[in-house]
Amino acid sequence: MSTPYASAAPYYARYRPPYPAELYALLVDRFALDGSQTVLDLGAGPGTLSLPLAPLAEHVYAVDPEPAMLAEGCALAEEHGHRNISWLRGDAAGIGRLCLPRIDLCVIGGAFHRMDRTRVPADLDAMLAPRGGIAVVTSLAAAWPAVVDEVRERFLGPDRGTAARAAATRPADGPAEMEEARDVEDHLAKSAFSRVVTTTWERSTRCTPDQVIGLQFSRACSGPALFGDRKDAFESELRRALRDHYPDGTCTRTVTVAATVATRPRR
Repeated sequence: MSTPYASAAPYYARYRPPYPAELYALLVDRFALDGSQTVLDLGAGPGTLSLPLAPLAEHVYAVDPEPAMLAEGCALAEEHGHRNISWLRGDAAGIGRLCLPRIDLCVIGGAFHRMDRTRVPADLDAMLAPRGGIAVVTSLAAAWPAVVDEVRERFLGPDRGTAARAAATRPADGPAEMEEARDVEDHLAKSAFSRVVTTTWERSTRCTPDQVIGLQFSRACSGPALFGDRKDAFESELRRALRDHYPDGTCTRTVTVAATVATRPRR
């Protein structure tokens, strides 16, 4: 059975922005990645983390419950010549049944809040090497302009539109900015991986109307399947609204990326 991300998968692969290079430099430093390690990407999607990590590891296991996401990732890996990634259908609740080898690093990008945050670190404790650890990566983005919400709600209704807005946006200023990262820290600090450090990077991105529309379709709560035969009408109306709101044709958005690295306490 496919997940709500099935129709969103091609847009997710194409329009979700990559994580900053500083993230991978951090993982190389913290876990001494030199091409000999085994990495698990849990909730991998189309390989947003798996693909950049492939040149840094001996092997990457990309695990996701959605076949369409895995198919997109597999195609991208083939395109970029990454042949050391195994694309496995599964979810966080069943990682122990995948019979994976000893893991040096588990990365989780934007999916930890959908997992059992007590069980997953406990399961990983049995799988990770003594010096291994977990890196949870979250992206905290400024809200979309109001016109995006207004058009989306006209097509999906106020309930679905509100759900989409909550999933698609987070305030990029004030104390709420790091709420999700603090939640990650709290759960990991109570696990066997209680040595927890969070690093953040902030950047501004300029999005064209095509990118704004593609990002709406990349989300489970506003994926193409939800619009049915009104998908093209939604796209046209949103494009027109964006053109009226941004005469120069671009939307600037601030994104904060937080990487929470958790390892076992030193003995």
